[in-house]
Amino acid sequence: MPTYESVSSIPEPAGWKSWWYSGRLSQYLLLLACVAGVVGLMASRALVALAPVVGVVAALANPHIRQQVPQWLRLRTVWAPAGLYVLLMLSGLYTHNWPEWRHELFRQLPWLAVPLVFGLAVPLTGRQRFGVGSLFVMGLALIGAATVGQYLRDPAAANEAFRLGQSMPSVTRIFHIHFGLMLALAAFLGFRMARQRYAPRWLRVVLGLSVVVCVAVLHVLAYRSGLLAAYTLLLVEALLALLVRRRFWLGATLLLALAAGPWLAYHTLGSVRERVNNTLFDLEQFELQHDINHFSLSRRLAAWQTAVVVARQHLLLGVGPADAHAAMMDQYAWRSYGLLPANRVMVHNQYLHQLVAGGVVGLALWLLVLLGPLGQPTLRRNPYVYRFVLLSAVAMLTDSLLELQTSYNLFVFLYGFLIVAAERRLRQPPKPSPA
Repeated sequence: MPTYESVSSIPEPAGWKSWWYSGRLSQYLLLLACVAGVVGLMASRALVALAPVVGVVAALANPHIRQQVPQWLRLRTVWAPAGLYVLLMLSGLYTHNWPEWRHELFRQLPWLAVPLVFGLAVPLTGRQRFGVGSLFVMGLALIGAATVGQYLRDPAAANEAFRLGQSMPSVTRIFHIHFGLMLALAAFLGFRMARQRYAPRWLRVVLGLSVVVCVAVLHVLAYRSGLLAAYTLLLVEALLALLVRRRFWLGATLLLALAAGPWLAYHTLGSVRERVNNTLFDLEQFELQHDINHFSLSRRLAAWQTAVVVARQHLLLGVGPADAHAAMMDQYAWRSYGLLPANRVMVHNQYLHQLVAGGVVGLALWLLVLLGPLGQPTLRRNPYVYRFVLLSAVAMLTDSLLELQTSYNLFVFLYGFLIVAAERRLRQPPKPSPA
């Protein structure tokens, strides 16, 4: 079989065919898919839907796709998502909701498509990857700043909404839980990118300012899930600095920030005070068994207890992803916690949701998707990989992010862009990028 070097030494045809033969067509299509995916996550569902299609075309346009297939099949990070999809297919043998099952088969195709794209298409150059990451960080900073501007038009009314348990979506209508997670991701990933010396100085300055904006937006708008994920990762970073890297001053500084940040936010931002007070009052209603119809956290606690009952009844393979909603509603019929039918929410915890829908097998496969990359030492030391994994892992304690399309696409895209692509770079020898 000819090697990459021997193939690349053959004279390339002139004209448009050279784009395909050199790999530039595949690479630029992958870049287009990534840009469309990032822009789509922030502003357009249509672009999110089109991005995987363009990515698959990019994979098929790789002139050396036959040589890449065996290497792609050796990537560990493509098999766990495929296992989740196979379990979904097998659930058709015992599902009772065929229309929803067929819908889920289509909706969850990115589990197969995205790892395929990042495993087979001509990989992006380092500069292209940095450009996509910069677009993500700076784009979220701009949207966050615009959303804070909307908040500042009438902060008293917004704080009153926070007191009542409501949250503010982004100006582009991103759901507040997803937006909070995206801001936390942008802050931590952007902080790392701003320290890359090969990037132009002006870009590093803009990235640094974007990180500051993202952190400020998280606090001013008091996004609970995003703040929980961010401060948990900050604690992990402090412990790593102290116990692993032996950088005591850095670890002490991070611990100080971990303690001072929430205290300062509570005493200087009315939005944070209202959110904290509402959170405590909300939890108190559940503890005292009061009416919880209008309290989001109490309804989630009720949903968690309901999900545990359902999971115990179908422990091995679960009820099936298509039947999870019906199973939850049936259990609510036995014990409603005083909730009206319209207020009986789904699980709001990705781990419990996987247990309900796929049983122990489904939960194990999901944990393999999420935590499996950390089992590879090189990936575990990659700051982009472990920060993405940990932020996602914490955020999924408070919501079933894979069950909503925006957050599902966010996770799958970053899984391919950060994790699958990183493992691919580790497992193949360096090759010249297309000219």
